[in-house]
Amino acid sequence: MFILLSHPGIFSQDIDYAREIIRKLASPEFQGRGYVENGDRVSADFIAREFKTLGLLPGNRKSYFQPFNISVNTLPGRLMVKINNMELRPAREYLVESSCPFVEGRFPVTRAARGEISSEAALVSLINKAGDSFILIDNTRKEDESPEQGRKIDEYIRFLKYSAQVKVRGIIIYTREKLTWESSTFQNVRPVIILNKEMDVSGIQSIDLAIDASILPNYETRNVVGLIKGTSDSDSTLVVLAHYDHLGKMGKDTYFPGANDNASGVALMLNLARHYAVNRPKYTMVFIALSGEELGILGAKAFTEDPLIDLSNIKFLVNFDLAGTGDEGIKVVNGSVYKEKFDMLVQINQQHKLLPKIDIRGAACNSDHCLFYQKGVPCFYMYTLGGIQAYHDLDDRFETLPLTEFTDYCKLMVLFFDAL
Repeated sequence: MFILLSHPGIFSQDIDYAREIIRKLASPEFQGRGYVENGDRVSADFIAREFKTLGLLPGNRKSYFQPFNISVNTLPGRLMVKINNMELRPAREYLVESSCPFVEGRFPVTRAARGEISSEAALVSLINKAGDSFILIDNTRKEDESPEQGRKIDEYIRFLKYSAQVKVRGIIIYTREKLTWESSTFQNVRPVIILNKEMDVSGIQSIDLAIDASILPNYETRNVVGLIKGTSDSDSTLVVLAHYDHLGKMGKDTYFPGANDNASGVALMLNLARHYAVNRPKYTMVFIALSGEELGILGAKAFTEDPLIDLSNIKFLVNFDLAGTGDEGIKVVNGSVYKEKFDMLVQINQQHKLLPKIDIRGAACNSDHCLFYQKGVPCFYMYTLGGIQAYHDLDDRFETLPLTEFTDYCKLMVLFFDAL
């Protein structure tokens, strides 16, 4: 361990390797690592090539791939939104919810303020008034809105957005909040447009739309699995997870780079694989790049339901997501569940003066580790804190991702895995 930390050259290339991995994965070539133009498959092929180059053994007999099927709604073609004949900028001035169906044409708009739908009677009145038009809801909260009122109004808005009982043509939500996108496993009955351009919404009379949508009910995607045999005869394994998928494309010209979420986690995983390919670990290490996380941790679901390794032999698992900052250290989900391991991590960090801080958190089903945890696998989910706040938007780019503590994060994890 002393030799390891006394020769920074061992880690000096990690940051350069990480930057190249993130640059590639977040580039237009990878199509946002979603399910338009095979972005997920391009990404999986790239990671498999890295595994092979590093000398990892295939995790699925002779293949690095574990295929599984998903349902996903895609917006692969035209994407045009005009308000009162003014075309808006996608992902800057508006979002189309990823569950959107195909829609084309000009539609009248019926306007309502958030506070005007605070009762069921008001909701029914608005629906009747709107008829077959779009309903535009100014979603600005008034200062006197109580939490109970807020929950009720939010419930009514969800009903307007998704209920098949409602016959309105579509919904526009005007918000002053930051635009963040999500993926969808289903296609909605109506389009939902999220609008945040500074404008007087009281003057909006019409909306023009041209949105191509395609539901893929049985799309094959792939987890990527590689392993490094340990030096001992033990059946125990250490597992490193990182999801490689991101949001993909909203229309043919707008893609979400996903540099921090989660090209950075993949880069950290590959850095660890790179280290242990040269410095063989005591226990066999399994590296899993998962697809389908953004759709509801579906890659983890596929793996835990049809595991390529014996889950009962996993000594410990660490899931890396959002690894690209670290100005304020890291947070460890399940830290309070596996307190002994958490304390060991903190002790290593303090001894070697690596990260600014390690925060503890309890159990949370907010990333891929969750489904392994539910199967009894001891695990942490770690993510970096501080720095840029770009998330699920166009600004989560390679060019602005600082990788503030990436090298020390790598050092910490090598020391942690070696101590297990």
